[in-house]
Amino acid sequence: MIIWVNGAFGSGKTQAAHELQRRIPNSYVYDPENAGYFIRDNVPRDAKRDDFQHYPMWREFNYSMFKYLDQESDQLIIAPMTITNAEYFDQIVGNLRRDGVVVHHFTLCASKEVLLRRLRSRGEGPNSWAAQQIDRCISGFSNEVFQHHIDTDHLSIDEVVESIAAWANVKLLPDHRSSAKKKLDRMKTKFAHIRFFG
Repeated sequence: MIIWVNGAFGSGKTQAAHELQRRIPNSYVYDPENAGYFIRDNVPRDAKRDDFQHYPMWREFNYSMFKYLDQESDQLIIAPMTITNAEYFDQIVGNLRRDGVVVHHFTLCASKEVLLRRLRSRGEGPNSWAAQQIDRCISGFSNEVFQHHIDTDHLSIDEVVESIAAWANVKLLPDHRSSAKKKLDRMKTKFAHIRFFG
């Protein structure tokens, strides 16, 4: 089984994915972005594209990787990844589903104001790359292929995680961490996944 956590930058995908991993036994976070960074760093300048999702091999690799993980591992795979192009989504998730792989897909939605506020909290201003993608993401996610939508404007990370688990029919372990430990874990996740573009 794969749980794909989609959403705009600042929607909480990464935090939700890692909180799910902490509370679902025998689960693993796989980040499809990593293949994109490899491609970006190993393509000559005249063959570069402005978004690694535009490389067909990024989509082909991730489709193959997810299929391999589903076949070879007994762990539940959690994938935090923004994807707004319905055709690209179909080439990965659609093909997996046609192959019989169970993929539960969720789009974490938030208003532009909330997304900008969350991005500011991690040091990214209104002119940052992530902030410049907000309108594209909100528009793209209106396509019905990106259901199930979870409005996160007024939800805590815990509530988002519980909603995903309920829709995916996955049992979560009780969370016995103190509020301080929970905050520390989330700070570690945030700093471990800061991306620099350009």
